[in-house]
Amino acid sequence: MAAMSDAAPHVARDRDLRNRALLRGWLYVVLLVLVALVLVGGATRLTGSGLSITEWKPIHGVIPPLNDAEWQEEFQRYQQIPQYAELNKGMSIEAFKSIFWWEWAHRILARSVGLVFALPLLFFWATRRIERGLGPKLLGILLLGGLQGAIGWWMVASGLVDRVSVSQYRLATHLTLAALIFTATMVVARGLAPHSEPAADRSTQRLAGFLVLLALIQIYLGGLVAGLHAGLSYNTWPLMDGKLIPDDLLLLEPVWRNFFENPKTVQFVHRLGAYAVFAVALWHMVATRWRLSGTTHARRATLLFALVVIQASIGIGTLLMQVPLHMALTHQAFALVLLGFAAAHWRGTKGAYPLPHEIAVRS
Repeated sequence: MAAMSDAAPHVARDRDLRNRALLRGWLYVVLLVLVALVLVGGATRLTGSGLSITEWKPIHGVIPPLNDAEWQEEFQRYQQIPQYAELNKGMSIEAFKSIFWWEWAHRILARSVGLVFALPLLFFWATRRIERGLGPKLLGILLLGGLQGAIGWWMVASGLVDRVSVSQYRLATHLTLAALIFTATMVVARGLAPHSEPAADRSTQRLAGFLVLLALIQIYLGGLVAGLHAGLSYNTWPLMDGKLIPDDLLLLEPVWRNFFENPKTVQFVHRLGAYAVFAVALWHMVATRWRLSGTTHARRATLLFALVVIQASIGIGTLLMQVPLHMALTHQAFALVLLGFAAAHWRGTKGAYPLPHEIAVRS
């Protein structure tokens, strides 16, 4: 009996670790689908395809046009919006199909990530593999996904009347919420992973969390840049129009509108955001290596700074090359890599979630 009692904690620990490995693998698949979704969304925006489907049909919209009559019907709907009348008048049906497929793929991926998240979540819940305290986090991510679908249509609707493109405010909101869902998923996945080091000191944790916040803000600013095509305002670096601080930054009234509607100001602020991320990541690396030399925390902080340098280099290259599609998508993809690693690093400084059997023993 004593032997069985001694073995019980080990059996419980093994069970908890197996369940966590399953959940972690599922969340990593979700992260991959989210990356694909954001990249296809970026390509949809850059190819001007986002307004090609003018209706929101969450169920029926899964089926694309299947014959010439259905294609003509879809094309006629597109011909009724300002983008066609002002930018694409005379477009052929074949050209329309090319932009339609980008938007359709984006919507299909959005529906797919919902299923990839919701169905396994239901299975894990039914089989009692979701530990106490984890359920609200996962349900919160699921609800954010549902909200994201509604915001996606809210964004598209802004370009169907009186505009030839979607609102940069709504585009930036849509992109940032996607990044927030990605961050939350990564944090939960990392919290379920084994950690080789104890939690870092509070100062290190706070600075790591601040870097995640800065990365999210920078992604929001990138959404504004994309929505205004502000990347084409100045294609030199480090100067803008031959100056560190260019003219015409505050032309609009009231002044706050410049930070959201003036392409020159938006690009300038996005650059300042990049410099801020660089400076804070550098300070975080130096401080962590000083306080926690030789630890995994210090090594992660160093790698995080290296990722910031790579992302900055890609951003500068994208700018100098006048935003070609492949460079813009690379910049967007690496932004997610950087954000994901920053989120994982932040969770790593805090340590793993306590195992259920350890909580039971303490109580």
